[in-house]
Amino acid sequence: MNKVMSRTAQPRPRHRPPTRRDSRRPGGAPPRTAGRPAATRPVAARTPTGAAVRQPRPTDLFAERLLAVLSGQRPVHWMLRHTAGRAYDDLARLAEHSPLRTLGSRPVVQDIGYYVPSRGALEVFARIAAGDQLRAMAFRLELGKDLRWRCTAVETGTT
Repeated sequence: MNKVMSRTAQPRPRHRPPTRRDSRRPGGAPPRTAGRPAATRPVAARTPTGAAVRQPRPTDLFAERLLAVLSGQRPVHWMLRHTAGRAYDDLARLAEHSPLRTLGSRPVVQDIGYYVPSRGALEVFARIAAGDQLRAMAFRLELGKDLRWRCTAVETGTT
């Protein structure tokens, strides 16, 4: 039986995990070496040289998200914070029937186009391909005051 008063002192604090001593760390700073001042240590590059990483457009992101919901791969509430106004109700009504679900191959976004009716608004159409079937989906994105895009309307080309 170990009594609290008879325990020996721990060599390191117990409130943090042990440090990793692997020199093959992904990214991060190089391991510290004793005797060398910080100013003379080599600095590892954190960003790749060359072109910057291209951010996906909001039209592409929303097309993929809506396709996942309307094909039954994701639940409707997954889009709750990405919709505004009546769009969530429309999306829930559409998702009940899973209009873009297919029995064969998985549906994918084949092509995306958009129209800018006013500043801070995009009307987007997407062609959805699943095997030899081709379907259509349209949605509207509006830029909110918090500078986040939200879907405000959604329709599919199926009846």
